[in-house]
Amino acid sequence: MKWVQTILWLLFSTLVLQAQKYSNEFLAIGAGARAHGMGTAVVATDTDPTASYWNPAGLAWQASVKGLQLSAMHAEWFAGIGKYDFLSLSIPTNSTNKRLGISLIRFGIDDIANTLFLYEEDGSVNYDNIVSFSAADYAVLLSYAWQVGQQGHTTMGVNTKVIRRVIGTFANAWGFGFDLGIQHRTGPWQLGATLRDATTTFNAWRNTLTQEEKDQLLATGNELPQISALELTRPTLLAGVARQWAIGQWSFQPELNLKFTTDGRRNTLLRTNLLSMDLALGLEAVFDELVYLRAGISQFQKVQQFTQNSFWASIPSVGLGLRLGRLRIDYAFSDIGDQAGRFAHIISLQLNLKPQAP
Repeated sequence: MKWVQTILWLLFSTLVLQAQKYSNEFLAIGAGARAHGMGTAVVATDTDPTASYWNPAGLAWQASVKGLQLSAMHAEWFAGIGKYDFLSLSIPTNSTNKRLGISLIRFGIDDIANTLFLYEEDGSVNYDNIVSFSAADYAVLLSYAWQVGQQGHTTMGVNTKVIRRVIGTFANAWGFGFDLGIQHRTGPWQLGATLRDATTTFNAWRNTLTQEEKDQLLATGNELPQISALELTRPTLLAGVARQWAIGQWSFQPELNLKFTTDGRRNTLLRTNLLSMDLALGLEAVFDELVYLRAGISQFQKVQQFTQNSFWASIPSVGLGLRLGRLRIDYAFSDIGDQAGRFAHIISLQLNLKPQAP
């Protein structure tokens, strides 16, 4: 199939580019409490507005009669120091099984003290000179999803990403990239794959220090930072498989996801100098489309102890969802991923802005 060949070519043609490891990691945090409650294993099954993040192809499964759909998420880490927000809108088109999506992401640390001008020229300390700034990352995802063929078993989607990263008045960057996604359903089975940063995402950084800030840095014995540079994010492939069972008013859906990164060796289950692979497992149990119970596990890492012994660790998560008419409230409790047991509370809302047709 030509589209498969195109995806493989995009993936492997970028491996020769020199890229920074863990580039644009704020885009790897995730979106939606449902996904976090399932250990982020949702690539094959996500169809709500958060699918614009996980797999844009999932948007096309929502019928036009469901109208506009809105999803919002908020999470805080390190006692509220780091704040992460996600807002997504799924929009039906005039064509059946075709949808547009618009998503906004912000991850930032606010109220950072800037002590660059703390000292006066005579060496005295003037606390009135302390001002605050923010280090924040932003992303806008523009999604389009459609059904493939007449049988209605396959959907595809594409994201256009615009990235803005700001470090106070000191430096900023603009970035652009693309994601490709596909989902397929056959009986109780669901398959999905997403190729993030398919053509390699580019961030162009530039130094925005004022002349006064540069003079102050040099006067205090510091070097001027060389921030102007091009940051590259290599492709990441996510693949998932899920199956659904129904028992009375209950339905159960486990899912397995594999994540392949191409920026070199990482601390994952499988790691080489070229590719690294990690997995995520999730389970969702639904009662009468009203109550959702979720659990998951992800991010398997080998931890080295001071005694030189090592062991495998992972990130567990649990979640709960409740549907109240057109509103669904989701909650997840999960570690932030540093193996230090610092769990975070994650809350998200999903609202159907237009009721389904009778």
